[in-house]
Amino acid sequence: MSNWYVSESDSWYAPLQTQQAAPEKTKKKSRTWLRGLIAVAVIVGLIVGSALLFPNGNAPKSGETNNGGENNGSGFGQFILPPNEDDGTLPDDYREFFENFYTTTDSSRTVINIERAELPIDFACAVVPAGEEITLQELYRVCAPSIVGISGYKNGKSGYNWGTGVVLSTDGLILTNTHVIAECDRAAVTLFDDSVYEAKLVGADAISDIAVLKIEAEGLVPAAFGDSTVLEVGDRVAAIGNPLGEEFRMTLTDGIISAIERGMNYKGHSMNLLQTNTAINEGNSGGPLFNMYGQVIGITNMKMMSSYSSIEGIGFAIPSSTVVKLVNIIVREGSVTGRPSIGITVGAIPDEAREKY
Repeated sequence: MSNWYVSESDSWYAPLQTQQAAPEKTKKKSRTWLRGLIAVAVIVGLIVGSALLFPNGNAPKSGETNNGGENNGSGFGQFILPPNEDDGTLPDDYREFFENFYTTTDSSRTVINIERAELPIDFACAVVPAGEEITLQELYRVCAPSIVGISGYKNGKSGYNWGTGVVLSTDGLILTNTHVIAECDRAAVTLFDDSVYEAKLVGADAISDIAVLKIEAEGLVPAAFGDSTVLEVGDRVAAIGNPLGEEFRMTLTDGIISAIERGMNYKGHSMNLLQTNTAINEGNSGGPLFNMYGQVIGITNMKMMSSYSSIEGIGFAIPSSTVVKLVNIIVREGSVTGRPSIGITVGAIPDEAREKY
């Protein structure tokens, strides 16, 4: 990030000078004229600065992102905060607000045109007992070989989506997020040793954001899954993934569990997620959140963002207790079915909307 400010030693203003006694009328007029000139200069500077920050004349509105370009499905779930009442963006009619805030849940399958793998697959994901606690250095050495990069292709173009995956089996089952491969017609998996394999789709579930791919490989290092139900706030965790693309592959970050069973309304349905202050970014989606025993206790899938407030260190992961159960359904059925539904939308009302309406 460029330094747009000026250091004190190069300040744009001159230090105030001690004024001499016996002021004269001409000096008073001169000082008044000078103050007026400075005020005008400041106003012009603010206008020019605003034009430089928002060259198209449109500042990002509350509840929107300004990423400087087209959203090409960069592989991250971004939970955007609702509009802030202070900026005057809340509509007068409460029905208009809630129509836009609560979206319709689409229970149909996500559009993924990747070639399908044959089903059922003889595999069962299971939670294993924890061993001894290890250091971050040991965790990286042991767990990094189980992490992969996933490239999504659409219409033959690479880079449509980029994300992270976790090796499930020695013969090529790969776990990731559904939104990493959404709308793609091809997917490639890059292993720890930089070898690249074409992937087939085993199955995906849009509501849980869990997907499984299959590559033709042998001798892979599967990740071990731990029990997310025993986690407590304050437990140390670490993530390994590919934030911001291939250039930063295999990045390790660490933090703690910030909250358990955090209810999030995402794309019209609720998800109970683990909250963490571990640094996760676009490209980390589908990657693991480890406990300090080297076990996967969550799959990172979103972070909190806002266009009107600085938000840091609020990321989320799908608990392993949910992941393990759904993976075992997907490898047998190719999708998750049988969920009950009801014809109402339930969700928390933002404080700003409650106060206004």
